[in-house]
Amino acid sequence: MRLASWRATMQFYMTPLLLLLALLVCVSASVENGKPVQSRFVDVVEEPRSSFNSSMADRSNDDWNEHAVDNPEEIASLVDTSIRNSSTRRELGYFSCATGNPIDDCWRCDPQWQRHRKRLANCGIGFGRNAVGGRDGKYYVVSDPGHDDPVNPRPGTLRHAVIQDRPLWIVFKRDMVITLKQELIMNSFKTIDARGVNVHIAYGGCITIQFVTNVIIHGLHIHDCKPTGNAMVRSSPSHYGWRTMADGDGISIFGSSHIWVDHNSLSNCADGLIDAIMGSTAITISNNYFTHHNEVMLLGHSDSYTRDKQMQVTIAYNHFGEGLIQRMPRCRHGYFHVVNNDYTHWEMYAIGGSADPTINSQGNRYLAPNNRFAKEVTHRVQTTGRWRHWNWRSEGDLLLNGAYFVQSGAGAAASYARASSLGAKSSSMIGTITAGAGVLNCRFGRQC
Repeated sequence: MRLASWRATMQFYMTPLLLLLALLVCVSASVENGKPVQSRFVDVVEEPRSSFNSSMADRSNDDWNEHAVDNPEEIASLVDTSIRNSSTRRELGYFSCATGNPIDDCWRCDPQWQRHRKRLANCGIGFGRNAVGGRDGKYYVVSDPGHDDPVNPRPGTLRHAVIQDRPLWIVFKRDMVITLKQELIMNSFKTIDARGVNVHIAYGGCITIQFVTNVIIHGLHIHDCKPTGNAMVRSSPSHYGWRTMADGDGISIFGSSHIWVDHNSLSNCADGLIDAIMGSTAITISNNYFTHHNEVMLLGHSDSYTRDKQMQVTIAYNHFGEGLIQRMPRCRHGYFHVVNNDYTHWEMYAIGGSADPTINSQGNRYLAPNNRFAKEVTHRVQTTGRWRHWNWRSEGDLLLNGAYFVQSGAGAAASYARASSLGAKSSSMIGTITAGAGVLNCRFGRQC
């Protein structure tokens, strides 16, 4: 009798508690399955298709020429939030291949990535994290690697795709080597996505991003770029004009904003591998593999060009590898967040600058060369002691083989806030974070 009475009493008290617990689980599931989660990972099947006849998207001139980063602190907060959300999704079982690289963990774990290509546009980090590329447009399939006509490009060629006056997500039908007769002048709201195939832009002109906005470059081999110019080149369906000589950069960013360069392999070009100048800003350069080059990356046009004081660039998760000499990067005027990169080779120096840039180096791995005269990571260009006031700091960096970073400046909080774009990981994780730097070997139907 006592046992039966005890069971009845426990049932009386436990039943409401169990009902309350069930209600809380339902509410939690409802929130998890609501718009905040689905807005980033909408389960929509998207099949690439040709879009030569797509209508032009409605967009005002202000939208097409959006340029400034108004609130860098807000951008940093949003990036941190996206990283935390990515971690939460992994814990809930969405993905199972966490590497600590928030870009890769956002999309590479999906075995159906090729059916959800545009999800990549929601995985950006840093100052260029708002670059949407061609996310809101149709697919364009490049099928013709040859027949490069700089003035009247043929449908099916890469040049015909990038000049269109509408958002496009550009993919490739097969492996190809594209040798351009002149520089490839891109229009706004374009993504070049070479995942799943092996695409080289080489032995001719390369990529120019000039006076445009919202461009994503992903998965290309870019090498052996040559000077071109003194020729007519088309930049849109309605305009072509005379181009003076181009230097032969791999990727030239000129007066442009909201640019993301991710998972490319770049080497051996006539000038720089990536240059960003003339007021360009809101740029992320991530997960790239740089090799065999002298002057790797220039950020800022000249010491006298003060519009570059507004430049903000994130350089994250890249591998600076064999055969590199200097400028990884070389900065002027602006704000530069160099975070979680792997520097395994340089002959002169890794990071240089002039004209009072703010450089925030966090969580990188710097392996100095054996040359005892080239151990310094940093290099101030053409200064007479003024550099001591420039804000350059090293925080959490791993300095190996005698590498040393010469810090300077008073460490003004406001200055470093403008040069901070995401939370740095521990330098002990660099090997894992940068293991996939460069072009990925992605296969359809498998995790990339």
